[in-house]
Amino acid sequence: MTDTITEKIQFRVEDSIGWLIFNNPSRHNAMSLDMWEAVPRVMEIFLADEAVRVIVLRGAGNRAFVSGADISEFESVRSSEAETIKYDAVGDMATDALAHSSKPTLAMIDGYCIGGGVGIAISVDVRIASDTSRFGIPAAKLGVGYQHPGVNKLMQLIGPSFTKEIFFTARQFSAQEALAMGLVNRVVAAEQLENYVREYAGAIGGNAPLTIRAVKATVDELVKDAGARDLSGAEALVEACFSSEDYVEGRRAFMEKRKPEFRGV
Repeated sequence: MTDTITEKIQFRVEDSIGWLIFNNPSRHNAMSLDMWEAVPRVMEIFLADEAVRVIVLRGAGNRAFVSGADISEFESVRSSEAETIKYDAVGDMATDALAHSSKPTLAMIDGYCIGGGVGIAISVDVRIASDTSRFGIPAAKLGVGYQHPGVNKLMQLIGPSFTKEIFFTARQFSAQEALAMGLVNRVVAAEQLENYVREYAGAIGGNAPLTIRAVKATVDELVKDAGARDLSGAEALVEACFSSEDYVEGRRAFMEKRKPEFRGV
């Protein structure tokens, strides 16, 4: 069953996977204000649902993941400085909800991943793209300035030189170029993408959620500047793994040569 908060953001849970779907295909899944507002609410639902082990983001159809912000509504929602500040804050809340998720997140990218679409994609843990996908940030063709948090997030992923190339050229890059940059983790044939992502996410969902949560928290701290790190929380999550029932189950399953059944406790 697929639920909605707004018609243009759909979500459903299948097995251990929570699917968040950008559903604005007539505009290549461009993000309207109500879509940005819905993302944190869907993430809150997924994080509260014990059945959800991994979260996958995708675009409706096969022409776009997200093609950026819906510029057609800017005259009504982003025409003044005050409205722009408010709009940007809503967008930041959406990407922060993705970046700070305690559960693993994947982007299934098929088609255009442009501007704000790249911002969404780099806010999740893993990006898997079809071989026909296209990536780009056309800010320099629009005279748009990018705030340093977004630039830094991209630079942390692909490095300074590729970050400059993406912004300087404002051109679209192929999926293979994105793979070479480290912008995406995997590239697969378009007709195989959904099955590949389902199997990939299902494999993650079958692993020990406490282990994944601890590693995710550790990595998220280690990418920060040394002075800004707080590893105490990550260390507590590591300790929780060793005192968990899942740790017992993992050892027993290994000795009994069977697949473990992890419960996250």
